[in-house]
Amino acid sequence: METTKKIRLATVWLSGCSGCHMSFLDQDERLIELAKKVQLVYSPLVDIKTFPEDVDITIIEGAVGNEEQLNLLKQVRMRTKVLVALGDCAVTGNVTALRNALNNSAKSVLERAYVETADMNSQIPIDVPKLLEQACPLHEIVKVDYYIPGCPPPADLINYVLTELLSRKTPSMEGRFKYG
Repeated sequence: METTKKIRLATVWLSGCSGCHMSFLDQDERLIELAKKVQLVYSPLVDIKTFPEDVDITIIEGAVGNEEQLNLLKQVRMRTKVLVALGDCAVTGNVTALRNALNNSAKSVLERAYVETADMNSQIPIDVPKLLEQACPLHEIVKVDYYIPGCPPPADLINYVLTELLSRKTPSMEGRFKYG
């Protein structure tokens, strides 16, 4: 009997509120069916520090707001066959990109957040990743294969997209898996 190889799934959380990952978890018992078909190889939900090679599907929530995220996104795209932008921050920049309308420098954004509004210890932390001058949605940096809009997207929509991706061969996954 030939065994079916599980699809390697990753989820990533960039700049955003984590609401999209909460919607992902709201699939409830459907997560059990999903777990039968996928191997979760990277996620903020598990303790894996390095994004792996040869990932079949990556779902990314959040906009790109700093250099660390920019580098991670580029690495994810190079190592992923199908990239899915999850939620309005990933699709449009949404909440994270609100700072763009101010036309402020990254330094002034940090000063506003950590100095001007602080009640005590008003200083910019040393370990904050370097902000990009403008926050942006994923497709402004890399090619995105699928978009799931919403703030956050409903669990039913996330489940529908994942079910579709897992149940048929998409062009970028053609010949990679046996389904059954």
